[in-house]
Amino acid sequence: MHHEMVVRDLGLTQYTATWEAMRTFTHKRSSATPDEIWLTEHPPVFTLGQAGKPEHVLFSGDIVVVQSDRGGQVTYHGPGQIVLYVLWDLARLKLGVRHLVRMLEGAVVAVLREHGISAEGRIDAPGVYVAGSKIASVGLRIRKSRSYHGLSLNVAMDLEPFSRINPCGYAGLQVTDCRSLGLGVSIADLKAKLAKHLDLARQELVKEL
Repeated sequence: MHHEMVVRDLGLTQYTATWEAMRTFTHKRSSATPDEIWLTEHPPVFTLGQAGKPEHVLFSGDIVVVQSDRGGQVTYHGPGQIVLYVLWDLARLKLGVRHLVRMLEGAVVAVLREHGISAEGRIDAPGVYVAGSKIASVGLRIRKSRSYHGLSLNVAMDLEPFSRINPCGYAGLQVTDCRSLGLGVSIADLKAKLAKHLDLARQELVKEL
């Protein structure tokens, strides 16, 4: 049983190449493969989830639209946003998908709380919200009880592209980032804290096995 977790900071990566790498990793992994977290940023891209409706992209302009295999509707990735991919063997951890979503949201809520920002997850619309504005999105794919994709946290980014879509399928949903909330913390610091929170939460699961 592999209880250790590998954390990889990939820097800036192309969305489609990273998505392919996740699929390959998930396809090739065995029951002995350690779980991993990948941290990255992507150049501007709109991604449609499996249930994503093209009409939720109101105006893509010069930003490419990619049909992805994650859950959820449409979202935007761009520089200044942390994207955290969670490549875990859920069967080995005895972890349900809903519990994993709550864990991802909980890590964001905990990190923001450390910096004096009150945030919350929502059962009806996965993600993390601050005073009704969305600051983090969650979208997963589970293949043979193994997860990939994950969450994105808006840190210090150009929020304009969000106005070109109905974020996560919700018309008029307001989106914010850490900078807009007066939080001047670095992306590197937040990456480390998110990974640490998820590692600790995963260790609690491992203890129960």
